[in-house]
Amino acid sequence: MPPKSVSNVLPPPWDKFLSELASVLTEPLELHCVGGFSLVHFYGLPRSTADIDYYAAIPQTDLDEIAGENSALHKKHKVYLHRAAVMSLPDEYESRLQELVPGSFKPLTLRVLDPYDCILSKIERNLSKDRDDADYLFRTQRLDSATLRDRYTKELRPYLAKDRECDLTLELWLEIFEGPP
Repeated sequence: MPPKSVSNVLPPPWDKFLSELASVLTEPLELHCVGGFSLVHFYGLPRSTADIDYYAAIPQTDLDEIAGENSALHKKHKVYLHRAAVMSLPDEYESRLQELVPGSFKPLTLRVLDPYDCILSKIERNLSKDRDDADYLFRTQRLDSATLRDRYTKELRPYLAKDRECDLTLELWLEIFEGPP
């Protein structure tokens, strides 16, 4: 469940962009949103973003022409969709997805990662922005280190090419998360 401070309505330009996208869809479409958009509009991270990163579109749909960077919708609303295909997510992430603004953009459904999965989605890239985002989520959602470590070990680590590097990253992040703000 999102923090109570997060609105169930998206602000401009997102509301108009997504309404217009939904109006051209010919069948239901579900986007598995990852990254900054989810953090800002579901978890209340105080920053802005110009795109919706998504890991999966169900059914699989090429959205670049309709709503991707340099599309007519992007030019009109100054925001766009971006397929974030190169990332690793925990094995069971789909079972924990949560709906953002339920029923607002039918037939389009936006689903976001739960906070543990969101943190784990950033562990391979490990940019300073990723660490800051993960720290924000860990602290504001009052997450548990043991749960994060367990999910990493069981659902993500077996699929990582750089598992030892990610092991070290996770331990470093947990030290940061559990330290003083």
